[in-house]
Amino acid sequence: MRKIILSVLGLLLIAAALLLSKSMIDNKQKPKPRYSKTIKTVFVENVTNKEIPIVIKASGNLVAKNKIELFSEVQGVLHTTKKEFKVGVNFLENETLLNINSDEFYASLQSQKSNLINSITAIMPDIRLDFPKEFNKWQTYLNSFDLNNATPKLPSFSSDKEKYFVSGKGITTGYFNVKNLEVKLKKYSIKAPYKGILTETFVTDGTLVRAGQKLGEFIDPSIFEMEVSINTAFADLLKIGNSVSLTNLERTKTYSGKVVRVNGKVDLASQTVKAFIEVAHKDLKDGMYLEAHVVAKSEKNAFEISRKLLINNNSVYTVKDTILKLIEVNPVYFNAESVVIKGLPNNTSVLTQSVPGAFDGMVVKIQKNN
Repeated sequence: MRKIILSVLGLLLIAAALLLSKSMIDNKQKPKPRYSKTIKTVFVENVTNKEIPIVIKASGNLVAKNKIELFSEVQGVLHTTKKEFKVGVNFLENETLLNINSDEFYASLQSQKSNLINSITAIMPDIRLDFPKEFNKWQTYLNSFDLNNATPKLPSFSSDKEKYFVSGKGITTGYFNVKNLEVKLKKYSIKAPYKGILTETFVTDGTLVRAGQKLGEFIDPSIFEMEVSINTAFADLLKIGNSVSLTNLERTKTYSGKVVRVNGKVDLASQTVKAFIEVAHKDLKDGMYLEAHVVAKSEKNAFEISRKLLINNNSVYTVKDTILKLIEVNPVYFNAESVVIKGLPNNTSVLTQSVPGAFDGMVVKIQKNN
């Protein structure tokens, strides 16, 4: 009985081994799966070499070219004119911005004028006796002297003797003291040096103004300057008179300007050169932030592409007969988003978009840019 059981188990093991071997042979003979090869589509455009202007981008704030800070050189109570001394008020050239009460100073000036007249009158008898030929000119001077008008210039001296005599009587000193006071009297009234507008005010009518006190700020709103910093690498390209295109932050408006000054010194910290751009437009305001595009020079026989397409800063991918080919180029100028290159023949098909995993010799499908 035991032999029968062992024989049956042996037969079962043999049968199982045969089935297992048959299954393994069948699996080995199954065909390998086939994978479809994907060909990437690339966008290209044909190279057309041309003259490309090299534009340097910079930004800065506008500052009024004509701007003055108003300070008082005298002391007194402020009196405004017909127009209020407030921000935003416009004034014409030579129009009075403000007046400082000068009654006390004016009285002192008139007193000095009277003293000068008295001094000249006192020497008239001596002039008649010692300088009879000069009497008429001094008499004419006295007759023309008007306390309410500017003091006339003293008569010219005909001889050193006359000069020493008049000076010795204190006439010359008195005259120049009066002229000095007349100059100071003009400082009690501040006039607009040009047509402009008040942008800052620090006093109002009735304020006691002290000497050296800042009163406000006055600008000409018709012309502005913008200071920009240019990398020293392009300093030799920057010339006075270069045209400049200026845009606002939203890039909705464009203004035209030109380079009027270039600093001859390089900033040690930033290694930049400061250039000054002049621009005029009715929409511009002092302090406005603008972006400048300075045309430095033009590069002939060049082509402009995106910086993302430049490989290792010296090569680009082109397409020839559906095959990618890496070609070396000469980059001549880098912008923030693009680069100007040379070395590509005309009508060469160059990529316009980056291709992930691209390599030299890769098969692609071409799609022309519209």
